[in-house]
Parts: sequence; C-alpha cells; structure tokens
Amino acid sequence: MDGIHDVGGKQGYGAIDVDEPDLYELGKAFNHDWEAREWGISRCARTPDINIDWWRHCRELIAPIDYLSRPYFDTWAQTDFATYVDGGFFTLEEVCSGYSNLGSNPLDQAPPKTMKKADAIIADRQNTCRFDAEINQAPLFSIGDTVITNQHGFSGHTRLPQYARNRVGKVHALNGAHVFPDLSAQGKKTHQHLYTIVFETGALWADCVNKNDKVFLDLWETYLSINGLSK
Repeated sequence: MDGIHDVGGKQGYGAIDVDEPDLYELGKAFNHDWEAREWGISRCARTPDINIDWWRHCRELIAPIDYLSRPYFDTWAQTDFATYVDGGFFTLEEVCSGYSNLGSNPLDQAPPKTMKKADAIIADRQNTCRFDAEINQAPLFSIGDTVITNQHGFSGHTRLPQYARNRVGKVHALNGAHVFPDLSAQGKKTHQHLYTIVFETGALWADCVNKNDKVFLDLWETYLSINGLSK
C-alpha cells in the first residue's frame, strides 16, 4: 500500500475537525440513513472470495481524487460494489441500472420475518470469523527485543504503514499467530506471529514535539528483524 491511501502521519491535509458532534451522545450511530444501509451491505460482503484483506486491497485501488474527496462510507460502497462485480454476484450493468437481470424483483417476494434487534446482534456475533490459529513455529522475537521494521513496503496490500518503516522499536507483547494480511489479500491463507511493537514518537517523526510519547502498533513477524537481519 504505497499510495495515497496510506496517509497516517502525513501533513498537508488540513486540521482535524475535533468539534464534530458525538453521534452516540445524540443517540445515533450514523450521520445519514444511507450510511447505515451501506454498513449492512458491507457486513454481507464477507465471503470466502471476499475476505477483509482483499476488500481492503480493492479499496486501496480507488483513484486518489475519489479517495480524498468522497465521504468515508461512500468509498465503502464503491469497494463493495467493485468486489461484488469481481466476484460475479452481479454485473456492472445491473449496478448502473439499479435492476437485476434475473427477470424477477426480490422486492415482490414475501418479506422475511423481522428479527428482534437483540437476536440480530447475537446472530451477528455468532457469524464472526476468527483470524488466529495455533502454529508449529516458535516466535522469533521475545518481549523486550529491540527490532527494526522493513524499509520497503509491498506492492499490494500490507498492514505496515509507511511512517513506521525502517524504524526501531521494542517488542511489547506477543499476540499469537494470526492470518498474514499481505498474502490473505492474494487469496493465500497463512498465519504468522503477531507482535505489539512500541515506538517512541521521536523514532517515527524526528520533528515531533513530545518525542518520548509512545505509539503501539500490531505488526506481523515478516515486517520485523534485528539489526536488519532476521533473528
């Protein structure tokens, strides 16, 4: 992810609006009703062919002008429709027309029984996926080890942000083995040890004011080495 989509730690995008009203205090979860519908669509988009890492990779293919100018959930919708078309669930023609080519309108069918909100929440939790697993390999690094992150990124999807590359930190915690996102985005499911790495902000941004503040990142084993060489 070496494109405009990785903006963490970058300057020049203007001040962050810290005065936006707290939606939860207002008893709302979304600013607009269409955002709630998009959230529901996105929840349905998780299939074996559309895992979270592939979805993120597709979102990172959005043109820069689109990505920076469209509302957050609008880019979600753009990604969902792209992955659905790519997965063969419907065609681009159907998206543009708003109608299915199947010859029948699902809205004409009998509506499903309405599920109570509490039951829907329970059902949603039961459908969650696990991304951790037991593996035979022992962790290469231990708590307290000083490590350095990779200098270069990956041409596809990666969870190693640009601002944390070729930076020195320490292993703060071992989190077991989890699906490695770089390969998962390519449809290859493997597991690697996942570590919480703590960095001093001065090691990430030389011109920051509070250089002794801490930043904690969860990073996979492939992203790390000791003195530039694997332990």
